[in-house]
Amino acid sequence: MMILLRELAGLFVDDGALALAILAVVGLSGTAAMLMPEVSLAAGAILLFGCLAALFSSAACTGRR
Repeated sequence: MMILLRELAGLFVDDGALALAILAVVGLSGTAAMLMPEVSLAAGAILLFGCLAALFSSAACTGRR
């Protein structure tokens, strides 16, 4: 049963560093949305560009291995 759960989790979290980076970006974006509700575009921009930066960073690190 544990092997099945590990495999299932591996489908969603293959790269732990990428998953942590995405969680950090989502947390930062959520905090920005709560602190500045009148500027929701800023939270969206943080989310978009933060996720793109995390993805490109992960791809670059994977490419070097």
